[in-house]
Amino acid sequence: MKTFPMFLKMAGRRVVILGGGEQAVQKTRLILKTEAEIVVVAPELAPELVALAGRGRIRHETAITPALFENAALAFVASGDRAEDARLARLVRRAGVLTNVVDAPDLCDAFTPSIVDRDPLVVAIGTEGAAPVLARQIKTAVETMLEPRLGDFAALAGRMRDEVAARIAPDRRRAFWAWAFAGAPRRAHTRGAERAAARILKDAIAAGGAGEDGGFVSLVGAGPGARDLITLRGVQRLQEADVIFYDRLVDPDLLELARRDAERVHVGKAPGATVWPQERINGVILAAARAGKRVVRLKCGDPGIFARGAEEAAACDAAGIPWEIVPGVTAAAAAAAEIGGFLTERGRYDSLILTTGQSCPGDPAPDWGSLVRPGTTVALYMGIGASAEIRSALLAAGAPAASPVDVVTRAGTAEAERWHCTLDTLHATVREQAVHNPAIMLIRFPKPRAASGARAVA
Repeated sequence: MKTFPMFLKMAGRRVVILGGGEQAVQKTRLILKTEAEIVVVAPELAPELVALAGRGRIRHETAITPALFENAALAFVASGDRAEDARLARLVRRAGVLTNVVDAPDLCDAFTPSIVDRDPLVVAIGTEGAAPVLARQIKTAVETMLEPRLGDFAALAGRMRDEVAARIAPDRRRAFWAWAFAGAPRRAHTRGAERAAARILKDAIAAGGAGEDGGFVSLVGAGPGARDLITLRGVQRLQEADVIFYDRLVDPDLLELARRDAERVHVGKAPGATVWPQERINGVILAAARAGKRVVRLKCGDPGIFARGAEEAAACDAAGIPWEIVPGVTAAAAAAAEIGGFLTERGRYDSLILTTGQSCPGDPAPDWGSLVRPGTTVALYMGIGASAEIRSALLAAGAPAASPVDVVTRAGTAEAERWHCTLDTLHATVREQAVHNPAIMLIRFPKPRAASGARAVA
């Protein structure tokens, strides 16, 4: 290791930035996250720096003087000219200040790492200037591991350290903090329940040790299937899970984001199959949670959109098991993206209806005719098998035969296919193209366009 990583206290210290262009702007943005005084030295400043100087966020100087480097922790050299950068770097070193020369590793005393900022938790990734792109890639991976509000939770824990030291025996403190950062307090804070998290911690401190964590169920939306369309919170839940129950349409690569020792159970079922009826799925979820495990029910799309998440949540409620929803990208959004379109468009489609082409056994068919409203996009899930009935019902309700329709299968994945047709040719297209599930139909009823030359009435 040629360089030694270290965190510097910046409060009451100065950072000098030599240069006023885009490189200087980038370094200024970085240092603004600290408590350091920032002095930018250049004859002229980029507009962003001018605005910062006007608000008093930075100090602008036009000439370099020895006094600028008094009490300076660091200096950035960013003139944009290689020869001038080398000259300025020599000047800064003579002043005894650590120097970073932008895009010139051979001239640097200090290197700027890629930073994951969850203040007061900070992760820095450095490659000694050899591979900054690799450092940024690793930063992206770490970002997915750490929830956005984790720093606030770390700060909350820090405020309680003295109380923990006073009330919890030394031999129990490590277990307390392990529970705090892996158990109920952190889970509560992550889902936005900051007060609940603080109360859980305070109750455990008052009791003299860590609380007991029972099982917990996360209903996680995996997105439409592709690994990179799951949310960061969804990835975090996979990394925390003891057992994962997943659907048949979930991309197997997505499960690689989970802990290696997490149990994986495939509970997906094709439409009409009964290998894994809902009651059985509910049963295995509850059994795992009762055993004290952290359970992820990984569902394609969003858990609350035609995914039977409500039934699983109700089963947890009946069993007294806590649960949460982690939203996901629903297939309708992925289908619109697949065709380069939008579910709503100002002035053209201002309403969005998500509906299904199926109904529960014994129930009447959905009232598709009621969907015909100008200015509406209708996203039909699981409607391929009923395409003839849907077409007929919509036409009978007065829908224009030329209403545009897009049919997308496996939206958001590499296997996606798409077809464009009109409402009157919908069923023929499905039949002739042998369209298969999983598919979404996007049927649009645009608003009538205003007549050319029409004038608005005040």
